[in-house]
Amino acid sequence: MNDSEATAQTGDGADQVQVEITDCPADDAHTVVGALNALFSSDRATEDAPRGSAGPGPTVWAMTVDVSEEPAPAQPCRLTVPVTVTLQGGPWAADRLHTGLASVFAVHDVGSAAGDQEQERQLRLSTRQIAA
Repeated sequence: MNDSEATAQTGDGADQVQVEITDCPADDAHTVVGALNALFSSDRATEDAPRGSAGPGPTVWAMTVDVSEEPAPAQPCRLTVPVTVTLQGGPWAADRLHTGLASVFAVHDVGSAAGDQEQERQLRLSTRQIAA
């Protein structure tokens, strides 16, 4: 562990990332939740399948992911449509989560905003092409 990792892992929430999943069917949200749970631990059980809302507005699925441990090996996952994911957390934690997601999905950075101690990153996830 290097000094920046040691500083980031202080137990004060610096190793947690808030994740919001939007702009997709409930089945794709469930795929992303399952992938995140395969990579890291979170406050959402994989069996807790996201459901769509009955109202006309967009549905947002939220979870908190703990990235204090290295991401576990995980298999690429298939999505039916591109999925928007917003990450909020410290730069180190957001980078680790991004790296984990990139091992499972094709990840496209859409935008970001940085504050003093935290950043927000918006990503688009899609099915990653696997070499034959």
